[in-house]
Amino acid sequence: MPEYLLILLRSLIAFVFLFIICRMLGKQQISQLTFFDYVVGITIGSIAANLSVNPSVKITSGIMSLLVWGIIPIIFAFMTLKSRSFATLIGGKPTVIIENGQVNEKNLKKSKLSVEQLMLNLREQNAFKLSDVELAVFETNGKMSVMKKSDQQPITPKILGMTLEQEKRPYVLIRDGQVQDKALEQFGYTKEWLYGEVQKQGAIDFKDVYIAQIDSKGNLYVDLKNDQKNEQPSNERKIVAAQLKKIKADLDMYALDTENQEAKNLFKQQAQTIDNMNKQLEPYLK
Repeated sequence: MPEYLLILLRSLIAFVFLFIICRMLGKQQISQLTFFDYVVGITIGSIAANLSVNPSVKITSGIMSLLVWGIIPIIFAFMTLKSRSFATLIGGKPTVIIENGQVNEKNLKKSKLSVEQLMLNLREQNAFKLSDVELAVFETNGKMSVMKKSDQQPITPKILGMTLEQEKRPYVLIRDGQVQDKALEQFGYTKEWLYGEVQKQGAIDFKDVYIAQIDSKGNLYVDLKNDQKNEQPSNERKIVAAQLKKIKADLDMYALDTENQEAKNLFKQQAQTIDNMNKQLEPYLK
């Protein structure tokens, strides 16, 4: 077999097994990289590279090595879930660098951090002054967790005793001119309503919209293709028809969300009224 075909075959085999092992290891290998994970990742990559281009390495030997270095970390991961001491042995434990506003010089040296590195880590957490920090912990993944003093923390609605409506997951309703019917149905709106809303923001048709996203409060963000607003007038009658359908959809959604039976019945009654009105006006709103 020609050498280039052999390298192609070995590379494909290495890629497939490397992909399988990465999927087995999961997202933690990337999101929370400890020193052990770092060593495992480099070793697996090195084995895959050798398997790909080094003809002196047998394919079976390379695959076996990949499996060993892929399976052992998975076993270790399960063991760390069962044993706290084993988890500390493998991943280490967090180190308190600043406590009660005071820098612990001993732990700072133990973590092999200079004052400049400490300040760098603090700045990454938006803490530019040591006097603002109450607690700083050097985590096992090399990142610094910072808790600011109470008088330096941002004011939130909870601190002020304010009650705000809970935000929920937003949905993309149009992607590159294509209406996402499943998302639109899940949110309880119709294409007529969506058509009216995108027209208000300068689009003639759905194909003029690059992306449209709706939040849990019903606010629609529309980005047109080429970011050019269309100045042509929209069809006002269709917009009115779409608004009526939107009102009915909102009332139906409110009826589903509320636990108050009286309010539920009222929402359903008004939704039916709007629906009847829409049917009567439909011939005149085309």
